[in-house]
Amino acid sequence: MKKTLFLVAVAAMALSGCKKESQFVCEEDEAVKQDIVTSITATGTIEPVTSVDVGTQVSGIVSKLYVDYNSEVKAGQVIAELDRTNLMSELESAQATLRSAESDLAYQKLNFQRFSTLYKQGLISTNDYDKAKLSYDQAVQTVNQRRENVKKAQTNLGYATITSPINGVVLSKEVEEGQTVAASFNTPTLFKIAQDLTQMRVIADVDEADIGEVREGQRVTFTVDAFPDDIFNGTVSQVRQQATTTSNVVTYQVVITAPNDDLKLKPGLTANATIYTMELKDVVTVPAKALRFNPNPEMLNEGEEIKDNTDSKTKVWVKDGNVYKAVAVTPGTSNGMLTEIKSGLKPGTKIVVSCQSNEEPAVEAQNNNPFMPKRKDKNKDKKEEK
Repeated sequence: MKKTLFLVAVAAMALSGCKKESQFVCEEDEAVKQDIVTSITATGTIEPVTSVDVGTQVSGIVSKLYVDYNSEVKAGQVIAELDRTNLMSELESAQATLRSAESDLAYQKLNFQRFSTLYKQGLISTNDYDKAKLSYDQAVQTVNQRRENVKKAQTNLGYATITSPINGVVLSKEVEEGQTVAASFNTPTLFKIAQDLTQMRVIADVDEADIGEVREGQRVTFTVDAFPDDIFNGTVSQVRQQATTTSNVVTYQVVITAPNDDLKLKPGLTANATIYTMELKDVVTVPAKALRFNPNPEMLNEGEEIKDNTDSKTKVWVKDGNVYKAVAVTPGTSNGMLTEIKSGLKPGTKIVVSCQSNEEPAVEAQNNNPFMPKRKDKNKDKKEEK
């Protein structure tokens, strides 16, 4: 009898060990004051705010170069000269042609005066008078044309002296002394000059999915591979409307101002930028999923109850002992992880974020899993042996 009672007790203990009562465990969090930030990322290239390509409007041989890479120049400073031999010849030829035209004008003027006197006395015909006047007028026009040719030759001669149009630094030099430059169809570039390297900008390519959030004045931080430990600051100054399509990917250019007082940023560096599209400072926040939580009777443990004392569509839940209580709140901006609470909740208030069951599968249920290997039946094996 004692042996039977012992076996029953062992069986009861085994069954009670295999079966576990289901309990719901709630995760809580506090409403806290903090910043809410949303941002997008983009890649761009650093370049000077103002840079000028210096070229020449006349063809010729580069005879002198007075600057090199990284040379500091002032506006009006001579930076190069072209050979003037042909240009001087063109000017002298234009001046000689002008002198010839002026001599012809002087003759045509005297001739017209004589014909005018004879015409008034009735000694010549109207046709002869008109021819004399026409020759005089043509001589006047020829002189004016020759004067313009002289001015053009003088201007071209002046173009042989290349000067800097701005104060700045020479970024690139495209020619060497003795090289011939031809300006027949386009203006060849001799130098590229940046005006002020302490004021740089980033031309960032922003994806079309993010461009709608970008506005002028937004804060930007970026890094460059040359200084991986440094974080540089900037501001969005322009959002360009022209789209660029590369391999079916549409991007828009965003201009970011980047102060460069220490001259670390160099033209051409690649910048990895973070544009902060929204920044809320020191606001009451809760996890965004807390606004989606809603208790139901199926998740209540023994002795727990729900008191929904508000008709508000937006609410959070607090747990007071064994009671879930609803608190109406007014939400604000959200970044997907955190949501601003404009009213209804004080910092430090604990709220329920989620609840989940701690139920675990029973031992027998694990053994009956069709995907688990089955135990061998020892009795069956013994019968087969017999």
